[in-house]
Amino acid sequence: MLPPPATVDDLESRLSEPTAGVLETLSRHRGDVVLLGVAGKMGPTLARMIARADEANGVRRRIIGVARFSDADVPRRLGQWGIETIAADLLDDAAVRELPDTPLVVYLAGRKFGSTGQESLTWAMNAAVPIKVAERYRDSRIVAFSTGNVYGNTPIARGGSRVGDPLNPIGEYAMSCLARERLFEHASLTHGTPVCLVRLNYACELRYGVLVDLAMKVRDGVQIDLAMGAFNVIWQADASAASLMAFDLCASPAKVVNLTGPETLGVRRVCEEFGRLWNRPVQFIGTEASDALLNDATDLLDLTGYPRVSPTRMMEWIVDWLRKEQPTLNKPTHFENRDGTF
Repeated sequence: MLPPPATVDDLESRLSEPTAGVLETLSRHRGDVVLLGVAGKMGPTLARMIARADEANGVRRRIIGVARFSDADVPRRLGQWGIETIAADLLDDAAVRELPDTPLVVYLAGRKFGSTGQESLTWAMNAAVPIKVAERYRDSRIVAFSTGNVYGNTPIARGGSRVGDPLNPIGEYAMSCLARERLFEHASLTHGTPVCLVRLNYACELRYGVLVDLAMKVRDGVQIDLAMGAFNVIWQADASAASLMAFDLCASPAKVVNLTGPETLGVRRVCEEFGRLWNRPVQFIGTEASDALLNDATDLLDLTGYPRVSPTRMMEWIVDWLRKEQPTLNKPTHFENRDGTF
């Protein structure tokens, strides 16, 4: 059995390990790649995964990470992994025009937390930036991250929203994400740009994610609200691998895929398991609604295979990580919010 990650370096090494599918995909899609919004939760280790795949494949290419880089440690780490960085504000038209030409684009930029009270900035980031980027990289292949929030809640018994289901975004964050999708779709149709839109629910590692939120609440004796009674997660390394394999799926009109783990996880059962691992009682309030924000990612998982790390393994690793007082990102997901405010 694979032991849990012992240090941040160990964790980031595992989060950036390419799969055989990634190696095969990136061996065929040659040329430089730019990652827009690279400084977020997934960006650094996703960029490193490309670098490690290229090293294994004997491929040389520029890997360029673009962000505002408010944390100076992020470009330093990326540089250590052989990734170039460009500090740029993607709301700045001139800055976007000056970005280097690349045949491959991973679009990670967006705004979620802090949207309430700053809705105009959320719309600018999630709707204005995509049209600038889509125009700048009209001749490139684009994998753009989106979110399952565009679906709204779906009956838990149904097993998750499926591509092609009617969209019912709840709240301005989700509506702005649907705008982001529509603008990439428009650019794909107008210019023939190959695009894949990846609706993700939810990437998780040991410092961040829904499972980390619940583990800490159980540890600290915080009451668990059951209203959002179910969720999906996927190990972040597997989410990154699937997103890179999505270069194979880029098309015009734009291709849409769901990305998450195959299991529907119940909040009550997950917290009871955390209670067992912590040897603590769990306090619940409320009752489970009949619907939740869930994705059915069967089609993509048929391509990528079952995730390398299961939810059960993640839970064990998270408790081990927290017991050792290893760092977290201190960024709650607020997955339990049913009204779309973040």
